[in-house]
Parts: sequence; structure tokens; C-alpha cells
Amino acid sequence: MQLIRVASVALNQTPLDWDGNRDRIVAALAAAREAEASIVCLPELAITGYGCEDAFLSPGVQRTAQAVLAELLPETRGLITCLGLPVYHRKALYNTACLVADGRPLGLVAKQFLPGDGVHYEPRWFKPWPDGAKGSVTVAGDELPIGDLIFDCGGVVIGFEICEDAWVADRPGADLALAGADIILNPSASHFAFGKQTVRRRYVAESSRAFGVTYVYSNALGNEAGRMIYDGGSLISHNGDLVAAGERFSFADHTLATVVVDLEENRLRQMRTAGYRPRVDVAPLAVEFDYPELAPEVVELTPAAWEEGQDVKEEEFRRAVALGLFDYLRKSGAQGFVVSLSGGADSATVVCLVAEMVELATAELGLEGVAGKLGQIDFGDACEPRQLVGRLLTCVYQATANSSRTTRDAARGVAEALGATFYELDVEPLVAGYRALVEGAIDRELTWESDDVTLQNIQARSRGPSVWMFANLESKLLLATSNRSEAAVGYTTMDGDTCGGLSPIAGIDTAFLRHWLRWHEARVPALAAVNAQQPTAELRPLAEGQTDEGDLMPYPLLDAIEGAAIRDKHTPLEVFLEMRAEFPDYDLRLLAGYVEHFFNLWCRNQWKRERYAPSFHLDDKNLDPKTWCRFPILSGGFSRELRELGAHLDELDGGPGQ
Repeated sequence: MQLIRVASVALNQTPLDWDGNRDRIVAALAAAREAEASIVCLPELAITGYGCEDAFLSPGVQRTAQAVLAELLPETRGLITCLGLPVYHRKALYNTACLVADGRPLGLVAKQFLPGDGVHYEPRWFKPWPDGAKGSVTVAGDELPIGDLIFDCGGVVIGFEICEDAWVADRPGADLALAGADIILNPSASHFAFGKQTVRRRYVAESSRAFGVTYVYSNALGNEAGRMIYDGGSLISHNGDLVAAGERFSFADHTLATVVVDLEENRLRQMRTAGYRPRVDVAPLAVEFDYPELAPEVVELTPAAWEEGQDVKEEEFRRAVALGLFDYLRKSGAQGFVVSLSGGADSATVVCLVAEMVELATAELGLEGVAGKLGQIDFGDACEPRQLVGRLLTCVYQATANSSRTTRDAARGVAEALGATFYELDVEPLVAGYRALVEGAIDRELTWESDDVTLQNIQARSRGPSVWMFANLESKLLLATSNRSEAAVGYTTMDGDTCGGLSPIAGIDTAFLRHWLRWHEARVPALAAVNAQQPTAELRPLAEGQTDEGDLMPYPLLDAIEGAAIRDKHTPLEVFLEMRAEFPDYDLRLLAGYVEHFFNLWCRNQWKRERYAPSFHLDDKNLDPKTWCRFPILSGGFSRELRELGAHLDELDGGPGQ
């Protein structure tokens, strides 16, 4: 047997936080050493942080990253580890992992496949390294090899796949296996999306089986730079089986997954495999390294209880946004959050998630641990989570003449159930004042018959200044409450309900939010008053019975149209045909009208999406134009394509006008 303890670390780093990132790496390496690990995998670009954006191109950033690498070398005594940083070479920048053994840098492996889709823009900063190419570069004062490298550390052959390298068909792992790799390290910064961990588990396990290696996958953790949330969830697979997994959605600076593996098991498997034809011409970079003697270890991998239940998506949503809010709060230096609590589903979801942030963080770290993380906040006499919610969360209900007792009571009930600070304001005098001001200027009365949108919007906008005042008074971050379904069709008032510095649920559709609130009602019974309502903006007179779906269309249909039109890029006619199959009970003309309505609203309201506050990425169909879904602000509005849809309907009816 050749027994080695390997470790995978998830790290919560911050872009360009040089000293903080260094200290967290040092702490993680110390924890791995205490666990008696010999080989430790850290996440991608751990020195700089993954989300440095255009700052990667700064020569100063590149120099500082090398200086921090040099500071970290003494901390790797007795360990083999990888430290990620950007490296300039021949007028190009590369995303690299530096393998360090016992304080000595051995070489830099450069990433070969760069993600440029969805939230990822790596080709903007980095160049892909050519397969098989090798070179040399001076880093931190040492002349080091760089490129497509493989290492022999004390008789253990180590190779790399850096994040995206493992997600493509022509992945480096196959060549590493033929070159005799015993261990493949995969330093990653893989953002959270619903259900993604299942995919990761599958490919990590299959990688170790197919390549005959121990596969060590590490991931970033937390809300690193603002929009993307990383769930950690480090994985180690050996001989085709998952043998270790790190905690997901942790509030700690790092988590550690570690296990003892027998490298001879994988070697024996390859010797028995008739199809394995090794490359005997590959000469790994060799260095001496002494591994401690270890005893075999009984492995019993038990996933967290919530990951094995029926409500995985609901729990992932709860935990991901809670962690995202916590890191945004501590890294921004704000004193807490302010929410304009309307009594409806969206704002209720946001305040519940803030309360969950407090509950989950204190459950893991304890109140003292949370206080240490949120050092900018005076906790006062808060001695339990509910009191801390009152310190961190301010809710404001702002009534107009069109607000109902139902939403007023629902807002108060939810705030009190969570322990939040609650204020109630009557902004109708402000609405009346603006209305009188404009009526005097135009010398006519504003009426619902002729000025419907104007009269609706002024109510939402009148709420903006006062809720911003609370945020300013308390040095807190104002959270916007718009969701993705509203963003798709612009069903929102700019400078009204879009006010805020962060929009945590802008990536989630209404249907799921309402489902989640019903699920969450078991934890917060006061949500029953919210869940009993039909979603409504409450901006028209109450007698009109305004509802969101009445203004737009049924939300399940809206979300289905959005997926087909925006995610799948289908034309109006194609979308109509899909909806006809999915919603067969709808009248065809009505269904076509909804499709046309969606495309018109989508094109008309791109400017609104451009102005949304930053939002969290929680799935793979986001509408954020800055980081996911680009669309022109001015366009032809699908006019030709909509005529094609109209012509198709005419054919179905037997001709125009029939």
C-alpha cells in the first residue's frame, strides 16, 4: 500500500484583499497540516480572488500577486499545495496554479479552457494555454517552467485540471492519465446554481474511475465579489467512489475535506485495464518529498441531511441567498439592511432570507463568531438570533390611499414574527402633493382614465426617498425586492420599487418565490397572511381589484414564455407553438396575444434591466445584462417575427379577418 492523506479546501476570499487572502490561505494550510494532510488543493486564483475583473490586467496586480506568493512559500513547509495567481508571459496573461512542495515552487500549470459564457468572462483577461506547450517564466524571483506540466513529487505523479478544463469534452485529464498521473488536482471557482452539485459529484467520481486517479476538487466559498455565490462543497474521489466532501454554504473562512487514499489501488486498476496504453515518453518534473507513514482509514461519506431530503432546491435557495447576504454585508461594511416591506410575496421573501442569514450564521459560528465576522456592527445587548435580526433588519411599510388593511397587517405580522424593526408611514400626502404640483403646471386634473401609469408610478416613487432616508440614517444597505418575472417584462417602477443597492431575488421567478414562501410558512406561520393573497402592486384604487397577473398574464405562462424566448432564443412563432403544446387549454388568439405582449414588453424595457441593482446568480437563466443576458436597448422589437406569428394565426383561422 502507498497511503497518502489528501485534502481539499474551500476558501472565502475577496478580490484584491491581499493580506486577508494571504492570511486565510495560511489558516487553511495550518488546518490541513494539523489534519496530517500531505497534498492540499486550494481553489482557483486563491491569491488574488477569482472576481478581480479588469483589475487582472493591471501590472501592479500581477506584481503584488507574486509578492504574496513569495510570502506564502514558507507556510507550505511539509506540504504539497497549489497557489493560484495570474501570470504574465510573452504579452499574454494566464490563469495559473503554482505547485509548491515543502516551500519550493516547482512550476506553473496554465489553464487551457476559459469559460466565456454566462457569468464568466475569462477570455477578456486571460489567454488559453496551448495543449502540450511548455515555457519558462520568472515568478517571485524564481525561473519556473510554465504550461502543460505534470509533476513527480516523491514518487507521486500529480497533474492539474483547472475548473473549466474538467467541464469540456477534450479535457486534459485524459492526457494526464496516459502520462501516469496518480492524483489530479482541480482548483475551481464554480459558482452556485440549483442542482449543480449533483453534476459536480458525478463528474468528480467518474473522473477518478475513467482516469485511474485520486481526483481532488476544491471550490471557492461565499459571496466573493458581489454577484456570484460559491457553495464550497469540496470533493475527493478515489477509485471511482466519492470518499470525502466538504460542507456547502459554510459561513466560515474555509472548510476542509480530507481522507487517506491508497494510490496502489488506482495503479492496480490501470494495470488490469486492457485499454490503458500509457505514454512512456513523458518525463514529469521530479522533486524529492517524504510522506509520513499512515494507517488505512475507514471511509464513511454521509451527505448533510438537507441534501438528502425532498426539498433540496428550497434549502439551496435559503442557504445560498443567506450566505450571499452575509458576505455582502460584512464585505461592504454596512450596518445592516433596510427593506420596503409591502406585505406582498417579494418583500416578504427578502426579509425572511435576512432572518435566515442570522439563524444559519449563528447556528454555525455562534453569536460571538458572527460578531467577529461583522466587526463593523455594534451588537449592543443582542444575546440571541431574534434580537440580532432586530439590530440588522429595518422594515418600512409605506401606505397610500390604495393600500389595503390586508397588506398592512401582513407586513407588520411578518416583521414582528422575525423580530425585525418595523416602521409604518403614510406617504399619501406626498403623492397628493406631487399630483397637485403637476396638475398646476399642466392646468388640468390627472385622472385614472387618461393618466393610469403616471398615477401608479408616483405612488411607488414617493416611497423611494423615505426608505432611502432610513438606509442613510442607519448606514444600512437598502435591498430592492423585484424578481426575475417582473424584470423580464419591466413590471416595476424605476426609482420606486427598484430602489436599492442590492437586488437579491432579481434572478428568481415569481412562481418559485411563491412556492418557497408556502414551503417556508412552516417556519414562519405569519407568512400565511402573505400566501393567501394574489400578487398585487396595490397602485390602482382598491375597487378595481388590481392583480399582477391581470396586468400581465398568468405567471406560469409568463415564466414559460421567458424561458423559450430569452433562454432558448426562439422566435415568437416558435414560442407560440411551444406554449400551444404546454398550455393546450388556452384560446389560441389569447395565447398568441400573451406571446406578443411578452416580446413587446421585453424589448421596451431593456433600459430598466440595465439599471437594476446587482443581483445574485442562482440558476442558469439570469436576465442581468451586465453579466449574463445581453440585449440591445434599442432594437427592431421583433416586428417582422411578430407579423410571422400573426400570419400563422390567420392560416389557422382560414384567412385574414376570419
